[in-house]
Amino acid sequence: MSGLIGRKIGMTSIFDEKGKNIPCTVIEAGPCVVTQVRTKGVDGYEALQLGFDDKTEKHSTQAATGHFKKAGTVAKKKVVEFQNFATDAKLGDVIDVTMFVEGEFVDIQGVSKGKGFQGVVKRHGFGGVGQATHGQHNRLRAPGSVGASSYPSRVFKGMRMAGRMGGVNVNVQNLKVLKVVLDKNLLLVKGCVPGHNNSYVIIHK
Repeated sequence: MSGLIGRKIGMTSIFDEKGKNIPCTVIEAGPCVVTQVRTKGVDGYEALQLGFDDKTEKHSTQAATGHFKKAGTVAKKKVVEFQNFATDAKLGDVIDVTMFVEGEFVDIQGVSKGKGFQGVVKRHGFGGVGQATHGQHNRLRAPGSVGASSYPSRVFKGMRMAGRMGGVNVNVQNLKVLKVVLDKNLLLVKGCVPGHNNSYVIIHK
């Protein structure tokens, strides 16, 4: 599936032709350099490895510097492989935001914001237990019972409990491309995408 690596800039809103205010996310999509071409004969599968966001030589290992030197570019901070790429690109080719058109739909993957340790009301949307009166003490936001005693005498795996929230890969599907700014490599997509500002996102056509 064809795609690009990008950086989430932030959110804004634009007006459509009917005057409706549409919230959207601004993404710096590329330019990405083809840093490796995977083939069935050598690797057992076909894919394109794209690199995004230059890294200084001071903070790059010799192995990484040599790997990217084959593609005629400097070391990159973010490297992602894309299988079933629509176009035949060669090592060192630059792929930018021109591959997207306004009105099409894309899938965007990113790492969600970390929320730290949260309870079941915020983490899983529990409604709370019981009332605030009639002897109720401090169990308004408690999860309630998590398992029976005699059988199964344990707590099942996957039980929704309090714990760390966020910081996981999230894939949002079918986001509409509202605008493509070619001179600045910007992509405006409808709605929100996972991650904090300046975080890396992967855009799939």
